[in-house]
Amino acid sequence: MEKSANGVAALETQTAELDQPAQLRKIISVASIAAGVQFGWALQLSLLTPYVQLLGIPHKWASLIWLCGPVSGMLVQPIVGYYSDCCTSRFGRRRPFIIAGACLVTVAVFLIGYAADIGHSMGDKLNKPPRTRAIGIFALGFWILDVANNTLQGPCRAFLADLSAGNAKKTRTANAFFSFFMAVGNVLGYAAGSYRNLYKVVPFTMTESCDLYCANLKTCFFLSITLLLLVTVVSLCYVEEKQWFPEPTADGKTSSVPFFGEILGAFKELKRPMWMLLIVTALNWIAWFPFLLFDTDWMGREVYGGNSDATATATAKKLYNDGVRAGALGLMLNAIVLGFMSLGVEWIGRKIGGAKRLWGVVNFILAICLAMTVVVTKQAENHRRDHGGAKTGPPGSVTAGALTLFAVLGIPQAITFSIPFALASIFSTNSGAGQGLSLGVLNLAIVVPQMVVSVGGGPFDELFGGGNIPAFVLGAIAAAVSGVLALTVLPSPPPDAPVFKTGAVGFH
Repeated sequence: MEKSANGVAALETQTAELDQPAQLRKIISVASIAAGVQFGWALQLSLLTPYVQLLGIPHKWASLIWLCGPVSGMLVQPIVGYYSDCCTSRFGRRRPFIIAGACLVTVAVFLIGYAADIGHSMGDKLNKPPRTRAIGIFALGFWILDVANNTLQGPCRAFLADLSAGNAKKTRTANAFFSFFMAVGNVLGYAAGSYRNLYKVVPFTMTESCDLYCANLKTCFFLSITLLLLVTVVSLCYVEEKQWFPEPTADGKTSSVPFFGEILGAFKELKRPMWMLLIVTALNWIAWFPFLLFDTDWMGREVYGGNSDATATATAKKLYNDGVRAGALGLMLNAIVLGFMSLGVEWIGRKIGGAKRLWGVVNFILAICLAMTVVVTKQAENHRRDHGGAKTGPPGSVTAGALTLFAVLGIPQAITFSIPFALASIFSTNSGAGQGLSLGVLNLAIVVPQMVVSVGGGPFDELFGGGNIPAFVLGAIAAAVSGVLALTVLPSPPPDAPVFKTGAVGFH
């Protein structure tokens, strides 16, 4: 009886604390972890697809390496979300998972960075691709890295929701700052990826089996680890999290539902607003993922006319690497626009008429930009045809056009990184599921499309003659459909939790 009374007393204290939103500076501190996570993610997006092709994986199969991301996201985020909702550690519910994720990232980055060296020491021949042992080490590190990123991001967003304590304005602000720090990480990652001589900062990274490109990649990951560990340690030391106690039932015992029962229960209890959000999010990511996966490859292959295959000429490889660096510059511009847009999401949302209208409009911007990649590609091809192959790359106007597309895409990307998560937190408030599990369910609408693109992207492109344009065109169609659904079938948030409001009037 005494133990039950203590549990009830602890629960009452815990409830009173969670009812009060945290101070803004604490929310910003936790959100800053996104910068460290996204630094590494930006390096993945800009450098790893070209890197796996340098190891000897053909272009049409390179997308399969990325299958580990959505698979781990589909399994890890809901599982981590569920167990972080139920965690009764004295260090808090979310912090143990965030620390574990940061440690896993460190291990993964070591494996990825030293894959070529370890593969060579195990018997890989440098002049006989594919380097199967290096590819195996790389794939292992890549899987661990994606598991680690999912272990980090889910609890981070759930921690922000906990700190917001159900306050709609704090929830929006927390997600906006998370998106802003993602942009900061993107800027740092893409800037590092676009700098050719970064390896000179850590000269021992260049070895017999690790050339200049590989050494730059290795150095970039070392920098990302330093940033991630710094922001994680500072944030978790500064922002305390109280121990969580499960709510006792009428007989004094705590309820316990198996994980898969909880997942099925979450789906059964989903209301129409959440289902519509999942559908729009899934279509949105079918549009995004081909470009996120192959953006720098598109710059190196279609825009610059290069080739990363092991059998390609030195000139073709140089053009490809120049294109990849130009793509990294474009992604840095994209991240800058994303950062400023993230800080202005709420103001723009009020001006444009609410969250669903804003999301719908920017999806049409996404569709137009993806369709314009066809125009840029055709201009680059025409230039090469008219100038006998153009061994010096595209003209400045074509490069400027491609970089403009990268920059403009920062506008819809800022919305993609903030509004769906804010809506999920608001829609799930009365669902009975924890924030971690609810965000894990939303993540399924992100990773399932990524799995489809990872499995079918390469063969689909080959079906239409190779290259990246077929997948980009399919993405443009998906973005347009997503925009229509966002404007027509996506419900407005509940009246008591508007996503954007001015005074007493809610705009949806």
